[in-house]
Amino acid sequence: MSLKTYSFGLATRVEFGPGVIHQAGEEANKLGITKAMIIADKGIIEAGIVAPIEESLKEAGIDYVIYDQIVANPRDIHCAAGADFAKEHGTDGLIAIGGGSSIDTAKAIGTLITNGKTVQDWCGLDLLEKEIPPLMAVPTTAGTGSEVTFDAVITDTEKHEKLNILDIRIAPKVALVDPEVLLGLPKKMMASCGVDALVHAVEAYTCKTANAHTDAFALYAIDIISKNLRAAVEKPDIDNCTGMMLGSNIAGFAFGYSDVAAVHCIAEALGGRYDTPHGVSNAIMLPTVTAFNVPADIPKHANMARFLGVDTAGMSEKEAAYSCVDALKQLCRDVGIPKMREIDVIDPKDFRELAEASYRNISTPSNPRAITADDYYDLLNKAYYD
Repeated sequence: MSLKTYSFGLATRVEFGPGVIHQAGEEANKLGITKAMIIADKGIIEAGIVAPIEESLKEAGIDYVIYDQIVANPRDIHCAAGADFAKEHGTDGLIAIGGGSSIDTAKAIGTLITNGKTVQDWCGLDLLEKEIPPLMAVPTTAGTGSEVTFDAVITDTEKHEKLNILDIRIAPKVALVDPEVLLGLPKKMMASCGVDALVHAVEAYTCKTANAHTDAFALYAIDIISKNLRAAVEKPDIDNCTGMMLGSNIAGFAFGYSDVAAVHCIAEALGGRYDTPHGVSNAIMLPTVTAFNVPADIPKHANMARFLGVDTAGMSEKEAAYSCVDALKQLCRDVGIPKMREIDVIDPKDFRELAEASYRNISTPSNPRAITADDYYDLLNKAYYD
C-alpha cells in the first residue's frame, strides 16, 4: 500500500452517550473554568436543553452567565458583541450549546477575546496568535460536527459573504455528545441537519485533501447516517438518534481533518446572500455537485455508493460510481429536502455573483474535480432548473 506523507492528530476529546450533558460541571472543572459563558440561542434555552447544564455547573460550584445573541449563519457583529460581553463579566471559559451557529459563534468569540482585532483579521488558515479560552461544545443537532472541528464560518455583514477562521487553536477542548437531545428535534431540522452531516462525510471522502484516516471516518459516517436518517426523521428513538449523533460527530472529524469542497462553497455563498439554513443549502446542492465530481474519482464514488447501501453487483465501476448520485437524490427526496427552486428567496439573477463567491471560497481548491466560476454558475442553474 502506497500512502502520501501526512500529519494527523485530534484536538478534541469526545464524551459520548445518553446523559453526558450532565457532566458539564465536572468537565468545566477539569478545564479550569471558574466562570463560564454559556453561548446558546433563545430557542435552545426555551426548549429546556440548557437547564441541565446550568444545574450541573451549579452543583460543581461554577459561576456562569448566558449570551443568547445567536442567529443562523452567525454574524461578525454578534461575535464582537459576545467578546465584549465575556470581558465585561470576567469569564474564563466558554460553553457552546446548540448547532453550528452557537459553536462557531463561540469559536469566533474566543478568537476575539484572546487575539483582539476583528473577525475579518483572523479569517484564513492558521492566523491566530493565541489560543482561545477553554471551550466546551454541546451539539444539539446531528449535522454540523462543529464540536470537533477547528473551523468557524462567520458571515461578514457588510459584504454578505461567509468567512472562515481555520486554526487548531479554536478547536473545542471537549465535546459532550448526547443523543438524547435529538429526541424532540423537529422533522425538518432532523432532515436538513442529517443531510448536512452526510455532505460532510461525502466531501471529506472525495476531496483532494482526504487521507487514509479521514477516509475511515468518512465511510463509517456515510454508512451509519444513510442507515439511520430516514427513521430518525419519521420516528426518532434513542437507537436511530444515537446513530445520527454518532454519524454527525464522526463526519465532523472526517471533514475537520481533511476539508469540504464545492457543495459547501455554494452553500456558504447561498447562506451569505440569502441567510438560507446551512443544512438546506448543502442538501439542495449535494446530488448535482456529486454528479459533476464523479469523473474525477470513479473508484471512490463507486465505493461510496456501496456504503450508501447500493447493491452494485453486476454494475461496471463507472455505473456504480454514478449510482451514488441516484442514491443521494432518493435519500433527499425521502426525508423531504425541498428543490432549490422551491426556496423563494433564491433568485437565478444572482447566480453569476453567487458563482464568483463560491469560487472565492477557501475550499474550492479541495474539490476533487477542477472547478471554475463558470462551472459553479452552471451547477447553480442545473440545481435550480432540474
